[in-house]
Amino acid sequence: MLSLRPYQEEAADFLYANDRAMMLAPVGAGKTATTLTAIADMLEVGHARRFLVLAPKRVAEHVWPVEARKWAPGLEVAVCIGSPAQRSKALASGAPVVVTNYDNLQWLAEQPLDFDAVVFDELTRLKNPSGKRFKAFAKVIDPIKIRWGLTGSFTANGLEDVFGQCKIVDQQMLGRSKGAFLQQYFHCVNREYNQWTPLPGSLERVMARIKPWTYVLEPVDYKDTLPPLHTVEVPLTMPMQVYNDMKRHYVIETRDTIISATTAAAVTTKLQQIAAGFAYNNYGDVLPISTHKLDALENIFDENQKAPTLVWYQFKAQLAALKARFPRCEELVNIDTIDRWNAGLIPMLAVHPQSAGHGLNLQGQSRMVWLSLPWSLELYEQAIGRLHRSGQRHDVWSYVLLTEKTVDETIFTALQNKRSVSDIAMECLK
Repeated sequence: MLSLRPYQEEAADFLYANDRAMMLAPVGAGKTATTLTAIADMLEVGHARRFLVLAPKRVAEHVWPVEARKWAPGLEVAVCIGSPAQRSKALASGAPVVVTNYDNLQWLAEQPLDFDAVVFDELTRLKNPSGKRFKAFAKVIDPIKIRWGLTGSFTANGLEDVFGQCKIVDQQMLGRSKGAFLQQYFHCVNREYNQWTPLPGSLERVMARIKPWTYVLEPVDYKDTLPPLHTVEVPLTMPMQVYNDMKRHYVIETRDTIISATTAAAVTTKLQQIAAGFAYNNYGDVLPISTHKLDALENIFDENQKAPTLVWYQFKAQLAALKARFPRCEELVNIDTIDRWNAGLIPMLAVHPQSAGHGLNLQGQSRMVWLSLPWSLELYEQAIGRLHRSGQRHDVWSYVLLTEKTVDETIFTALQNKRSVSDIAMECLK
C-alpha cells in the first residue's frame, strides 16, 4: 500500500480527530488520498459505520474508486451514478463508502439513508444555502454526525461564499442565518440587487472564527515537492473594428448577419468571443472573425516539438475550430481518454474547465494553453492543478493567450485580484 507524505498524515489525523472539519488544501496536494486514509481508519475502529462521498461527477466516477484501490485496498466503494435503479442498487449494496455526484442530491434526499458520515469533495459546490441541492440535503443531514469538507478554493470568489460551505459542515461556525452573517461582516452597497462588500477586517475575523474546525494543508513542504509552474502571457493582436463596434454600440451589422446584445453581461460574453476570433449571431450561427489564437496555438505547439498539449476552451465554436485546425485533437470523453493522455498517446486534448477542472489527474504531461479564460478563479486554479500537482516530474508550462486591449486582459487581471483574497484567507487559518 502507498504511504502518505508527512503533511498528508497530519491532515488525516486532523480529520480523524474532528467529526466536523474542513480541509483546505492546494490543488493536487492529495486531498483524496488523505481523506481515504482517514475514512479507512474511522471504519476500522468503528467511529463510523458508513460514509457518503459527494463529488463532481467525473471525480466520483474516475477518481474516488481508482484512488481507493491505491490508498485503501480492500475498502469497497460503490459508485452511485446512472439510472435511478443503478443508484438505488449502490445505496442498497452495503458498501461502507458510497460515492455520488452533487446533481443527485435532491434524489438522494428522498431515499432512505443510513450514513453516519459524509465527505463533501469540492465543498464550494454547496456555497449557496438558497440552492435547491443545499436545501434538499440540509433536511436530511441531522443524523449524519461526521461531516468533512474538502476544497482547494474556499474563498476563490469572495468572502460571502464561505457561509454556505461552513453551514453544511457545522452551523456553529458562522451561525444558521446568512442574513445575520452578512449584517455582521458586510456592508450592503446595493439593496435592490442584494450586493454586499466585506467590512474592513472581516476576512481576518471570519477566518479566526472558523479556525478550530479548519485544517490548512501547510504549503511549505507540499510546494517543495512540486516542479516549477511557468505562466507565460502571450499577447496577441487582431483587427479591432468588430470588437469596438460591439463594445460601443452593443451590435454588429454585416451584409449577412446581425449580432446584438441587450445587457452588459451579454456584451461581455460577446466581447470574449470576438477576442477569441469568432462570435455567435442572433440565430446561434458562428461568424468567423480572426484566426489569431489558433495561429498562436499552432506556433506554441510547433515550438514545443508537438509535445502533448492540453488546450482549455470556453465555447463550443472554439472546440469545432480546434478539431478543424488540428485533426488529431481529441475531447475528454472517459477514463480511456485520460489513460491515453497520461501515456502520451494524444497530441492535443481539448477540455472545458467545467468538465475537468476538479479532481482529474492529467499530470502525465506538462503543457497547457488557454484559448480563453474562465471568470472563476476556482475553475482556473483547479484546471492548472490537473497538471501542476503532486507526482508531476516536469516543469509545467501554462500559456495564456491574451488579445491586447480586450476583455481577455480584464479577466486575467480579475483572476489575479481574486487570488489575493484567497491567499489572505489561507494565511489567517494557518
